[in-house]
Amino acid sequence: MIDTPLAYLLSVAFIAAVFGIAERVKKTRFVFDYLPAVVLIYAASMLAAQLGLWEKSDAVTTVYKTAKSNLLPAMLFLMLLTVDLRRFVKLGPKLLTAYASATLSIMAAFVAVFTLFGFTEKEAGMFAALAGSWMGGTANMLAVGSAFGVDDTAMGYALAVDAVCYSLWVAFLLALVPFAGRFARFSGAEETTQSQAELGCACTIGPRRYWLLLAAAFAVALFSQWVAARLPGLGATTWSVLIATILGIAGSYTPLSRVNGSTELAGTMLLLLVALIGSRADFSDFSEVPRYVAAGFAILALHAALLLLAARLFRLDLFSIGVASLANIGGVASAPILASAYHRSLAGIAVLMAVMGYLVGTFGGLTVGYILQWIAI
Repeated sequence: MIDTPLAYLLSVAFIAAVFGIAERVKKTRFVFDYLPAVVLIYAASMLAAQLGLWEKSDAVTTVYKTAKSNLLPAMLFLMLLTVDLRRFVKLGPKLLTAYASATLSIMAAFVAVFTLFGFTEKEAGMFAALAGSWMGGTANMLAVGSAFGVDDTAMGYALAVDAVCYSLWVAFLLALVPFAGRFARFSGAEETTQSQAELGCACTIGPRRYWLLLAAAFAVALFSQWVAARLPGLGATTWSVLIATILGIAGSYTPLSRVNGSTELAGTMLLLLVALIGSRADFSDFSEVPRYVAAGFAILALHAALLLLAARLFRLDLFSIGVASLANIGGVASAPILASAYHRSLAGIAVLMAVMGYLVGTFGGLTVGYILQWIAI
């Protein structure tokens, strides 16, 4: 049994590294089309915890809390450096309407299904975290979950629902691609055929400067926590997340946004965070998982119905609403794949929408969480 802080961190990092590397190996990559690395990392780390690999000593608990509280704002800051608000606005009215419709319909679906299923205030934070993921990504899930004090076991439930529902949603949207023409006749829209410029992010050009980015990220983490501890109202973790988000957006307008390596470094931090959370989970009761998964599918069904209504009202084509939906729910990993299924030149649109989720997901998830808490009281 591991009971020292350094050995604990090394073993958790090893689990994250194994699956993180495997995801990039061609021979094993197909596995991750169905089970994302974050899910496998969480499962492996959680299993190790159930088998008693780590002792929950005071020293291990302290290093866990320290690592988590510093990695979260640092990761958010790095991810938001790639957000390009100016290029996003240039997508045009139709695509922006589709994106807004997808995001708002997800928020409305979470509120409606939460009420319909009669979930409690205790579960509001978990569904807020899931909403953060379905409007952004796993990083937003962790940020929103931490802000609401969601325990590590409940985060595991959210990850499980995300993995199951997301995989089938991707398959469903890809299966709809051949019906784009029929859908256009239903909605009265013109199919999107124009070519858009790729994201063109300068952060993928030139040598990777990890040390510079690491120093900036942890400076932001320390600053955000220092300020958060002195602000009233929302709680230190929530303030820390919001401050790091604002600084990340501000950083996207500086030369720091053109430094190569921020995406990879943020991705590494994300995998390590998921492994850390899994190492503290306790899955002694799986009885609620089917109910949560059923709620997840109900949310997607209502989201789809609201998107159909938006398509009819605003004359949106299948490409626009499909990619907008997957940019929210699937993120950068899958939205470009769906866009490319329509036309290779359209992948840049999906990337822009998905990257915007890094910003929208946190604020959207927090908003949904506060509404759910109010409903549950």
